[in-house]
Amino acid sequence: MAIKEKLYTVDDVWRLAQLPENEQKHFYLIDGELFWNMPPGYRHGRLEILIGHYLLVYAEEHDLGEVTGAVGYYPADVRHTLLAPDVAFVRKQAAPADTHDKFVARMPDLAVVIQSPSNTLAELRRKAAVYLANGTELVWLVLPERAGVEVWRADADGEAASEFIARDGSLTGEPVLPGFTLDLQKLFPN
Repeated sequence: MAIKEKLYTVDDVWRLAQLPENEQKHFYLIDGELFWNMPPGYRHGRLEILIGHYLLVYAEEHDLGEVTGAVGYYPADVRHTLLAPDVAFVRKQAAPADTHDKFVARMPDLAVVIQSPSNTLAELRRKAAVYLANGTELVWLVLPERAGVEVWRADADGEAASEFIARDGSLTGEPVLPGFTLDLQKLFPN
């Protein structure tokens, strides 16, 4: 849901998020336009934990990088775009040097976005394009109602391209998480 006609920045969102009346709102920005979502439901939260678990175990076993939950990421040179994937992975060499409570001034290498009943597929695809245009290499749009995942990457020409993987398939982490696979039956059992 868009809020107002004003060009917002990452700093504006940080201030808004600190206000008590916004405690249950999750804000994000696309080109200075402010949006917010309410906290997700049970199925959404369960998928976040499952995906985060599989990514975290693999990343730690192979010393590849860090996995986060709904953390705000923005391109270092763009203060008008801020996204918070449900789950994200950042390669070890690109992870923030210090831990802090503010948003991360880079986009994740892998962004996982889970569709909630309040999200349209067009909104999610717009986010995928924004991630890819700002340095994210791999985006997984998890679609619970379709029991599958749209995998987004930049094609050979740098254009956003996707493929749908159904519950009988597997996700791979290539090229971001070499060797990682996730059988979608683990997320969407029959």
